[in-house]
Amino acid sequence: MSALTAEKKLDQEWLKLINEAKNLGLSIDEIREFLSKPK
Repeated sequence: MSALTAEKKLDQEWLKLINEAKNLGLSIDEIREFLSKPK
């Protein structure tokens, strides 16, 4: 798998994840806050 193909797949996975969060009623700011929390 080329790096570009892997990047496109990753982008699609992120889009799916973000869309699912929005469908659950989360705002963009809530998604950002969750993603920026220290692990």
